[in-house]
Amino acid sequence: MLIVATDRLSAFDVIFEQPIASKGKILTEIANFWFDKTKHIVQNHLTKIKLEEVLTAKEVEMLSGRAIVVKKLKPLPVEAVVRGYLIGSGWKEYQESQSVCGIALPEDLRLASRLEKPIFTPSSKAAVGEHDANISFEEVEGLIGADLAKEMKEVSLEIYRFASKLAIEKGIIIADTKFEFGLDSNDQLTLMDEVLTPDSSRFWSLYDYAPGISPKSFDKQIIRDYLETLDWNKAPPAPEIPQKIMRQAANKYMDIQSILCN
Repeated sequence: MLIVATDRLSAFDVIFEQPIASKGKILTEIANFWFDKTKHIVQNHLTKIKLEEVLTAKEVEMLSGRAIVVKKLKPLPVEAVVRGYLIGSGWKEYQESQSVCGIALPEDLRLASRLEKPIFTPSSKAAVGEHDANISFEEVEGLIGADLAKEMKEVSLEIYRFASKLAIEKGIIIADTKFEFGLDSNDQLTLMDEVLTPDSSRFWSLYDYAPGISPKSFDKQIIRDYLETLDWNKAPPAPEIPQKIMRQAANKYMDIQSILCN
């Protein structure tokens, strides 16, 4: 299959008309960086097929840097979410129940607290236009089988631990992330879609991090924060975002690309 990463923005599972400058190329470079770094943990969807082998010269010129040829897989209907810190929807749930996705946590945690151990908090894969929903590990087992669910959980946690250690050395905290998996023709678990990008992860500056406050981030959180101030039901049509905020988001994407990939 040919995957093309566009510059389009999505937030709260809604596609916006406004693009983030160079987003597709940045995501592709970051994802490919992590696919290469984690291939010793689990196989991934990348192939060695070059764009020149499947596209015309004009198409290659147009899509270079934002397109890849990948294995065709059978996608699993689960998003494998790993959380190492308490933020976002996890923080909201913790305030109500002192747990996240049914996993009990200590009573004295604050916003952005580091968890003693990363936790696996899967979600469903919603249809286009609908919102993903947190599900229990038992529900994952019901969807894909106990053995595959266990393998997905263990692999997800191992990737997160490995990537977090590498990122910390570069001054970056990976607060949480999501992975997507499929099965190849031999029914082997395969990492697919994207991995550890600003669209699928929360990246924080290690040097600015302090529990109790929302850390400086290198992702589209600035856009989410703006959208939360609006009287918007998080359903299409998407509201227009000020260009100043879009430029700030683009700069954050470029910053994290420079830090991680160099």
